[in-house]
Amino acid sequence: MAEFKNIDVMELKTLLEKGNICLVDVRTEAEVRQGFIKGAEMLPLHLLPVRMHEFDSAVPTVFYCRVGARSAQAATFAAAKGFANAYNLRRLQNLVPELN
Repeated sequence: MAEFKNIDVMELKTLLEKGNICLVDVRTEAEVRQGFIKGAEMLPLHLLPVRMHEFDSAVPTVFYCRVGARSAQAATFAAAKGFANAYNLRRLQNLVPELN
């Protein structure tokens, strides 16, 4: 079974500093309006299966949502589709300003 890695905000900052990652926000439009991480692709979870082909499976890909449940589903799906470096950002809620 393909797996993904759970990361926290500090690990995300390290990945962002290294560069060449894809950051995917799987929240709803209403949630995105409350704040988002600069440079993230906005893709509600329900659209992931039809748009997964738009992402490069060779690039480390970090999925995030508000608390980490939907992004864990997205990371599981990506890993199953051959994304060797799929990550789930745990618990974004109240941390968006810290990352902008």
